[in-house]
Amino acid sequence: MDIQYLTLLAEKFPNRKAALAEIINLRAILALPKGTEYYLSDLHGEHEAFIHMIKSASGVIRQKIEDIYREELSMEERASLAALIYNPKAEMKRRKKSEEDFEQWCVTSMYRLIEVCKYASAKYTRSKVRKKLPKYWAYSIDELLHAEDPANKAHYYSEIIKSVMDSRMYENFIEELCEAISNLTVDELHIIGDIFDRGAHPDDIMDYLMDFHTVDFQWGNHDIVWMGAATGSWPCITNVLRMNISYNNFDMLEIGYGINLRALSTFAEKYYGDDPCTHFMPKIIDTNEFDPVDEELAAKMHKAIAICQFKVEGQRIKAHPEYDMDRRLLLDKIDYEKGTVKIGDKIYPLRDTNLPTVDPSDPYKLTDDEEKLLRALEASFVRSKELQKHIRFLFSHGSLYKVANNKLLYHGCIPMTEDGEFEEVTINEKTAKGKELMDYLDQEVRKSFFTPEESEETGHSGDLMWYLWEGSKSPLFGKDQMTTFERLFIEDKATHKEHTVPYYKCRDSKEVCEMILEEFGLDPEKSHILNGHVPVKIKDGESAVKADGKLFVIDGGISKAYQKQTGIAGYTFIFNSRYMALAEHKPYSPLQKDGSQEFHTPVIRTVEVMEKRLSIQDTDKGQTLGREITELRELVQAYRQGFIKEVY
Repeated sequence: MDIQYLTLLAEKFPNRKAALAEIINLRAILALPKGTEYYLSDLHGEHEAFIHMIKSASGVIRQKIEDIYREELSMEERASLAALIYNPKAEMKRRKKSEEDFEQWCVTSMYRLIEVCKYASAKYTRSKVRKKLPKYWAYSIDELLHAEDPANKAHYYSEIIKSVMDSRMYENFIEELCEAISNLTVDELHIIGDIFDRGAHPDDIMDYLMDFHTVDFQWGNHDIVWMGAATGSWPCITNVLRMNISYNNFDMLEIGYGINLRALSTFAEKYYGDDPCTHFMPKIIDTNEFDPVDEELAAKMHKAIAICQFKVEGQRIKAHPEYDMDRRLLLDKIDYEKGTVKIGDKIYPLRDTNLPTVDPSDPYKLTDDEEKLLRALEASFVRSKELQKHIRFLFSHGSLYKVANNKLLYHGCIPMTEDGEFEEVTINEKTAKGKELMDYLDQEVRKSFFTPEESEETGHSGDLMWYLWEGSKSPLFGKDQMTTFERLFIEDKATHKEHTVPYYKCRDSKEVCEMILEEFGLDPEKSHILNGHVPVKIKDGESAVKADGKLFVIDGGISKAYQKQTGIAGYTFIFNSRYMALAEHKPYSPLQKDGSQEFHTPVIRTVEVMEKRLSIQDTDKGQTLGREITELRELVQAYRQGFIKEVY
């Protein structure tokens, strides 16, 4: 019996009654059904599609509506109720135009929403439900949800609804009620990497997640390069800007994060004003609402920052021979007179030979103007309050991997040999493999951002994050090389290939996956791995389920840039008290000008059914609560034996 610890615990539970009451409460919680966990990966800035997935609980809310109202409401009415929950503002705006009596429609909708909310909250304690309800409407909604006998409380019930209508706040009430339904349906959210890049608004995703009740992240390679950029790392900054300029994401860069690109546009006009930059034209997937940039100027900016990237990366490669990235040194392999580049034993013609800022005798040296440009860009990244807030949230709620409820979550891979053994990797003179490697890298990434003076990193702060972005032994990248230069400057597509590391073949083996699970302290008989990073090409017959169900790849192409490859628009892995399932999403349909919106219900495929319904007791949280109960029982015993004085 640890009297010192129990004395501290007694400050919270000052007598036997308080301790015993908490034991009863915790034991009741242990008997409740396990909450539903949702797992998504590779969001890539697709904010509208992602937020819809959460608000719709990846199709589960539509299932609940069908369960409640299949016999009572028409298909059209059920679809309308779902649309209201998914996007209440848009649906109410549309209904104002189409309904003869909009207020009566609101009253009817409230009653229906309360029934859905009851169904969604049935497996939670009343206190937990109350915590998930909107702050200012919590009492009213709580009363509506927990009326013991609605028939006898009909008047009371209707008076609450009437009071809401009389307040003229009924639209807000409906919005908040819809939000509560989504919050109750999605108990925990796991994001397995890559919030950033390609799509238009990762900043909106981060804002949404920072307000979400329970979320964690497993960093992806596209996250880590932004984390490095937030430290002021020039290789990371140039990569981030090149990618997002190439996808026309100016609203996010300048409006969302306040990154001042004027210096870059001025520099690009100065050095590439007469250059058409044909091979640097941006991909227009989303348009900019607030900061549209001419495509030709964007192409010049893209080329300018790409050349800066190759220079600063070359400097870091030379400073870190242990990174083994010398084959990515290509500026010094160019024959500037002939307009060719030597890669390996082959010589390729360059499709763009206008390189006015490159000195052939010292190709990795930045010009004075490039130095000034990068210093200005660094200041924008380091001083962006919004970016720094988001990155700190990624640190506080994220990690390189996570073990949760018999699931091992990581974005990319565990470095492995061709023989399916863990590969030893040397970083910062530290050699490690498997879990030890992942733990070390997680620790060093945090130091690089928060306490660089304590990091084992050599060179510049953020170099490790840049290596994790594109290094061949990085567990986040998982390929032999990143062929950015070749894609921009060489026509031959054979040079564009990036070959995946052995892990991606080894993970098809059940034995290998079981070895990985054991390495991370999990029972391979009842545990699973969840991966992202490499899109599953459903249209080519590839399956998201690997290794006889031991591993699930949940990158199904939420990013519009990948949907032609995958044939779907993303996966959600769902783990509730009864089963595990994969939801296959169809492309998200944006809101139309007339206020209408088509919502595609995903195909939900059960991949494993639980032998018995899982309760909180069967989860990690249950183990924690079990330890708390044991400690409280010890405290009660200490009170009974007089070791600690009770206070009433």
